[in-house]
Amino acid sequence: MPSRFMHPRPSSIVAALYTARDLEVDVAILHGPSGCSFKHARLLEEDGMRVLTTALADNEFVFGGQKPLEEVLRYAEDHFAPKKIAVIGTCVSMIIGEDLQAAIDSAGITTPTIAVDIHAGFTENIAGVLATLEAAAGAGWISADELARQHRLMGKANEVEKLRGAASQEYLEPSRGDLKHVAAQRLIECAKSGAKGVAILNAKKETAYMFADELIALHDACPDADITYIANLDNGGLPKVRADAGRILAEMEKRGIHPELIGALDEYGANGDALGARIREIAPAFALIVGVPHAIPPEYTNGIECFSVTNGPRQVAPLKAIGHRHVLVEIDLHPRTLGVREIVESEFGAVVRSLAR
Repeated sequence: MPSRFMHPRPSSIVAALYTARDLEVDVAILHGPSGCSFKHARLLEEDGMRVLTTALADNEFVFGGQKPLEEVLRYAEDHFAPKKIAVIGTCVSMIIGEDLQAAIDSAGITTPTIAVDIHAGFTENIAGVLATLEAAAGAGWISADELARQHRLMGKANEVEKLRGAASQEYLEPSRGDLKHVAAQRLIECAKSGAKGVAILNAKKETAYMFADELIALHDACPDADITYIANLDNGGLPKVRADAGRILAEMEKRGIHPELIGALDEYGANGDALGARIREIAPAFALIVGVPHAIPPEYTNGIECFSVTNGPRQVAPLKAIGHRHVLVEIDLHPRTLGVREIVESEFGAVVRSLAR
């Protein structure tokens, strides 16, 4: 594993925001400058969580920002009547030593509120996830068992990224992957040849709203093909994760696919060996793997013609390195799956359908 990355990596502050969203927090307050995590804060508002900021200015970097935080807490309660609030730290609040819990206690609000002391200087962005979950467990929002489960899952996800993902090299060149129409034509040829295949959804949380479409598109194009469908849509995880899995599974079944279930939407990093064991049982000639394909160790896919779909341009080279012949990238997938409640058509899925006509 490289000691230092030279390409951008996810922020632990943003990870904390997304975890608050998964806990069904109504209002998240970023205690820092107004521009901190702007893009993700705006996108998360499209997903139903209001994101406010204390908009700390340069003088407050020196003298502290407890009073502005108290004011924003009262504003949030008065204007939005939230059921849950999360106060999330930033690099500024960490550097000036702000006591987030003291501001919550002094604000005079009654809304259940957690303080998440976090900043963007952690090597691993999962620090933001775990800090939020630990605060949630302390407040009784999740059980000790769920906290332990999440610690295990985050560890496995981190391990996969270091071994075969975007954290496996110091610098990874971004790529748009292979041409979608070429890969789609070959996938249809494999499916219609009579060869045995497997189609696997192993997606991270809400990204499954688009990745699931690629399995549906393959079924639409080749409904009689010898393909086993598998999806990580078990009913497990934080509230929003469970709700998303239920919606996606119901829609897949309505559209003709009844997948085997292996793992939940937050178990994408821990599913590799279970999915690999099932692949060995099926012994397919080809495999469509969408979401987080690199979670499956290469010893399970050696000798199989793999069609892998990711939303990470820096994931193309690592997937090619472990022998995946066709690697496709769904650009801008994540923004398109925030706030949705039904499956969204993917670019690769649309290409597969167009070639099958």
